[in-house]
Amino acid sequence: MSTLRGRGSVQGLPEWDRCAVMGVVNVTPDSFSDGGRWFDTTAAVKHGIDLVAQGADLVDVGGESTRPGAPRVDEDEELKRVVPVVRGLAAEGVTVSVDTMRATVAEQALAAGAVLVNDVSGGLADPRMVPAVAAAHAPFVVMHWRGFLTDIHAEPHYDDVLSEVVDELHARVEAAIEGGIAPERIVVDPGLGFSKEAEHDLTLLAHLERLRDLGHPVLVAASRKRFLGRVLAGPEGAPPPARERDAATAAVSAIAAHQGAWAVRVHEVRATADAVRVARAVTGAAGGPR
Repeated sequence: MSTLRGRGSVQGLPEWDRCAVMGVVNVTPDSFSDGGRWFDTTAAVKHGIDLVAQGADLVDVGGESTRPGAPRVDEDEELKRVVPVVRGLAAEGVTVSVDTMRATVAEQALAAGAVLVNDVSGGLADPRMVPAVAAAHAPFVVMHWRGFLTDIHAEPHYDDVLSEVVDELHARVEAAIEGGIAPERIVVDPGLGFSKEAEHDLTLLAHLERLRDLGHPVLVAASRKRFLGRVLAGPEGAPPPARERDAATAAVSAIAAHQGAWAVRVHEVRATADAVRVARAVTGAAGGPR
């Protein structure tokens, strides 16, 4: 598999001359960072449009919280939450991603106007997901995942987190390709915070080039996550609440962009939109890849 130049592009999506900014719209009552704020369809669509006005290039709509210990919602409820918001945003010309682990939700969201499927399980939670995405010729985000966070097998044990995450992602990418998804439509995500401790997340962020060596664009989703709270708190302090981690998120966005990430997924867009533009300018001045 050949390594893509620069940060790469994704067939079926717009091309950006810098790291793209993916804004988050959680249509849930229980997200770890902003649950309930955008649970109403009208409010969620307005929020997505606002994120674009603040600098988001695409908007990721999800109807199921993946925070540790969160119970799964049933399929009908997830469809009720997600599809009207996707339809409303697509009607306004927004580039929409759907954040789901269910093939049926992905199919209906794509039919409503979504153009990207972001599956935190990398196709493992629903065996129908890869065939559904392949049939729709849609781009697909393959995240590193070791199971639901209520599963003991998903506990964060690694002998070499970098090598293990790269190897496990490679296996999922190969499975997606064998399932019919074109290599040019695949994005990889290291799964920060999923079955990982803070030191694991930081190691992965420090070595994004290893993920890029898989030959696919890289999505980094660090926004407001627990490891940032640990960094900000220091060894003795209490981590700040999720919504007080946006400056730290923007710092990660700049680091990820400088290392060639294809996109960063964030809740607060404006600071990250500025950060990735500065990173592009610095990289360009150094004569490096954009």
